[in-house]
Amino acid sequence: MSSNRRTLDSSGLSGNVELSDRVYYRFVDLVYREAGISLGDARRELVRTRLLKRLSALNLSSFDEYYERVSRQDPDGEELVAMLDAISTNKTDFFRENQHFRFMADTVLPALTGRIAGGGPRRIRIWSAGCSSGEEPYTLAMVLRERIATGVAWDAKILATDISTKVLHAAYVGLYEESKVAPVPPKMRLASFTREETDQGAFYRIKPELRKMVAFRRLNLMNGTYPFTGKFDVIFCRNVMIYFDRPTQESLANRLHQYLHPGGYLFIGHSESLNSLTTPFQFVQPTIYLKPK
Repeated sequence: MSSNRRTLDSSGLSGNVELSDRVYYRFVDLVYREAGISLGDARRELVRTRLLKRLSALNLSSFDEYYERVSRQDPDGEELVAMLDAISTNKTDFFRENQHFRFMADTVLPALTGRIAGGGPRRIRIWSAGCSSGEEPYTLAMVLRERIATGVAWDAKILATDISTKVLHAAYVGLYEESKVAPVPPKMRLASFTREETDQGAFYRIKPELRKMVAFRRLNLMNGTYPFTGKFDVIFCRNVMIYFDRPTQESLANRLHQYLHPGGYLFIGHSESLNSLTTPFQFVQPTIYLKPK
């Protein structure tokens, strides 16, 4: 082993591999350019710890080597995706920020289903942008199934996107530990999951009828164009903009506005706000915004 290579332990590279200021800020620029995420100084140790796993996987000895690999020796972009997977934070729960789902059930869905009285379409489209491991879009599917009018053939679909291929795979599989489904009301849990006993304990698998309501796709919200032309009745983009600087937040909010039908709603995270941004949205209540008709 060469003198500049650190000793490997059972989990990969040892924890004392240095991440210099020069190389760290190269990663900061790269991540901002590719994903719009503003890392700043506060996340330096988080970035170092998470990227050590990529160094170990590729048998590299330094962050300089890894930066060269991901920025100049990655023609198909696979390692860039792996790097963004590694540094992304994916915290979510079923019925997280439950006031949003109550608003969906009590206000949004009655308005959407009521439009058929005037000859409107029996079609509902929802986008979960930054869906993580699937809890948000599956919660939306549960609420849809419970609240849309029975006896009427509805075309109800949810697009669920994330930049991380790792969490998208977990979301597609739809298998959750027992503790993860605890926020789901018992009756809804019974209707939505199949319980599976394993050596590691009880797991809950999302039922096929809910799974088929959701389409999972990888999408970088910083892409110049999105690979769909239709518009949505509702967009959930929660706890995503907190990682962006103000110009990026404003640009994203205005782009999301373009993909909403007039009268459509945008839901953002509890620690986010559009109030300081210049957008066409109409404030409804904290974290809920309307595209006026």
